[in-house]
Amino acid sequence: MPNDDSLKISVLASSSSGNATYIETPKHRVLVDAGLSGIKIKRAMESIGKDINTVDSLFVTHEHTDHIKGVGVLARRYNLNVYANQKTWEAMLPKIGKISEDEINVFNHNKVLSLDDLDVENFSVSHDAVDPQFYKFYHNGKEFVILTDTGYVSERVQKTIENADGYLMECNHDVEMLREGMYPWPLKQRILSEKGHLSNEDGAHTLMDVIGNNTKQIFLGHLSHENNTKAVARTEVTQVLEDHDFGVGRDFKIHDTDPAVADPLIAL
Repeated sequence: MPNDDSLKISVLASSSSGNATYIETPKHRVLVDAGLSGIKIKRAMESIGKDINTVDSLFVTHEHTDHIKGVGVLARRYNLNVYANQKTWEAMLPKIGKISEDEINVFNHNKVLSLDDLDVENFSVSHDAVDPQFYKFYHNGKEFVILTDTGYVSERVQKTIENADGYLMECNHDVEMLREGMYPWPLKQRILSEKGHLSNEDGAHTLMDVIGNNTKQIFLGHLSHENNTKAVARTEVTQVLEDHDFGVGRDFKIHDTDPAVADPLIAL
């Protein structure tokens, strides 16, 4: 069983249609993104034995609907502190409805926020949103990184996130499935661009650059419904890592994520 002072994680939902992650310490329960309806996030939390009424904070990565759909209703219903950078707030507020000024917290990128026993570092990424940023969480010597919705990973980001204990890493698409699929060419170009999404192979190579001795848990996230599957993503990532002598299943575990079924709560 996890000890009482562990950093606990559950990916409640992750896909191109909706994203939300739950993070828990002894003093804080937070969400990262709320890209599903409020009731779906409430039920996802119940499925892992957690009560949404205990959540105190919500960190938003960017203003796309699959990351903010439930932000407004959750903030209003549960009086959450919502954190996002200034430009994201400006883009997001017209989409989420009115929330209390007390719940609006500006957290500009490349900063660290300390909440009692939880430190949160943010970092900017390359995506076609107004000012996207993702997060690294610290508690009791453990680190968890969320990195999805980026077209590439810079050396600066690599250094920021290296050797974390756990990662939620984007594996949005299989390149051949995307190229041969039904999407119009401009959308394919957007996904493949430096402001689009990481492919399975991109995600694997990013992991190769950042995995360290501390790394024990890896979640493959933000899979496209049309251009990927869990089996394809896991196979491609595992193959790349094993080809470069990484100990998949021995030194660390790889977890699937799902658009509708929450991953079990685990301790890092």
